[in-house]
Amino acid sequence: MGKRIMNPHPMPSIRFLRESQLGEDSLHSLLISLLRGLAAIEVAAAHLRAGFFPGLRTLEDPALWYQALAFLTGFAHQAVVVFFLISGWLVGGSLLNKLGQPQAIKMYAIDRVTRLWTVLLPTFVLILATGIVSGVIDPHTPDFSRTNDYSFTALIGNLFGLQTIAVPEFGANFPLWSLSNETWYYVMFPLLVMCVAAGSGTRRVLAALVLLLIGMLLPFDMVLYFTIWLLGAAFSRVRVECGMPLRALLLVVLAIASVVFRLKGSNDDMVLASFPQDLLLSVLFLLFLSSTVNPLPADQRFIAPLRRVAVFFSNFSFTLYVVHIPLLGIMGYLGMTLFGRRQFSADSLGDLGIYLGMLAMVMVCAYGFYLLFEARTYAVRRWARQLLMGRPDMAPRSAPAKR
Repeated sequence: MGKRIMNPHPMPSIRFLRESQLGEDSLHSLLISLLRGLAAIEVAAAHLRAGFFPGLRTLEDPALWYQALAFLTGFAHQAVVVFFLISGWLVGGSLLNKLGQPQAIKMYAIDRVTRLWTVLLPTFVLILATGIVSGVIDPHTPDFSRTNDYSFTALIGNLFGLQTIAVPEFGANFPLWSLSNETWYYVMFPLLVMCVAAGSGTRRVLAALVLLLIGMLLPFDMVLYFTIWLLGAAFSRVRVECGMPLRALLLVVLAIASVVFRLKGSNDDMVLASFPQDLLLSVLFLLFLSSTVNPLPADQRFIAPLRRVAVFFSNFSFTLYVVHIPLLGIMGYLGMTLFGRRQFSADSLGDLGIYLGMLAMVMVCAYGFYLLFEARTYAVRRWARQLLMGRPDMAPRSAPAKR
């Protein structure tokens, strides 16, 4: 008998999985952790540069190092798209896995509220405290105006995802716009699932009517980008089986498309004009991610240290995203108070050093904030489940991919 020859490059294929693969022992989970951390750092670095350096287009002959800095910190738009996709993958995939379990929707609601509020509430306290110290807020005159971004109305509205819809982002913390999207996607997804999987026709019709009403009341662009989030949830049950050459090709095409859209695309807001490019990037990204739904390599010599780094930065990525603008506001206030300046020069390498030091300080402060609050999310969740459902949360105390 002839010896059987194994094909090292099998034909690529797509498998649809019965459950979303959300375990921590696969290559894609490592990539998700790594990308969450990098995306949050990218957003913070972009806003730090925009807040303290002059705009690149306002300079006639910018230094080469500043051009490189502006390029590298110009992917904040793509970073938020990655956040939406990973959120759909983890949150949507987790709910799909739990369908049929007792009180799955109720547990889902508690998980989502504790995930958001454990970070948002202390962040709002930080914003109020810095606003009072800097004189922006008069604590003796409470404000309930819907247009004042420091008002009590704005605070409550931001807790319930109404920023950019009915109130401004609280304390001018403009990255909170994306949490409005997230909040409503958290609401819309289970309603969409219930339209198909609810136990009775009445519940399916009711879920469809509520979903339709929400879709009519929300801004069009927000509803449009729900499809991006849904792609993340859908691909959590997809596995692309392919060899390393095709996986590398997907990564190269994704990188090229990201650079092209960074330079030539629409990168200001997530609106109809930016949707086609973001849809293409999303599909490329998810195809690549789905091609990595494989066990981690047996050789842990390099994987283990990389995993520790990825998990470390992923753990406080949400806190970093939420608190970096208030932290930058504090730094700007101290710069004006102590040194009489807050604007950096695009020709000074010394100012570049200060920029890098500030970015490091923001990350250190965000990590400290994480230890105080976000790291206690599972404890808060257990308490909430015990209070509202009479059962504790059985999730582990620490998990790299928080959902």
